[in-house]
Amino acid sequence: MMNFWLVKSEPAAYSWADFTRDGHTDWTGVRNFQARNFLQQMQPGDLVLFYHSVTDKQVVGVAEVAQPAAPDATAAPDSGWVAVQLRPQQALAQPVSLAQIKQDIRLNNIGLLRQSRLSVMGLRPEEFDAILELGS
Repeated sequence: MMNFWLVKSEPAAYSWADFTRDGHTDWTGVRNFQARNFLQQMQPGDLVLFYHSVTDKQVVGVAEVAQPAAPDATAAPDSGWVAVQLRPQQALAQPVSLAQIKQDIRLNNIGLLRQSRLSVMGLRPEEFDAILELGS
């Protein structure tokens, strides 16, 4: 069964353009236990929304989990921190802003609004679909 996720990145640090140029990336540097637990649950083929945080505050594209959680190369050995490998799939036709997400009743319970500081979060299939619809 496929799961759906959202990851956040500051575009000045690593943008959708960087990601598509690279063709894949290890999603490293997560140092929050709840976000780490989400990374550990990700499986190849799961779909991931890519959100530009801080400045843009918008979902800009869809990625796919290419490889499951493995030790994070940017963390101390045996620290328990993990990373997954992501591969870009497609940019949204129109980015979906945080303001649009806040206004859409279908997204009232999305983690992005409830836990705004969390960098990796799960999505319900209907939340994922609603954002794709807004971005088409």
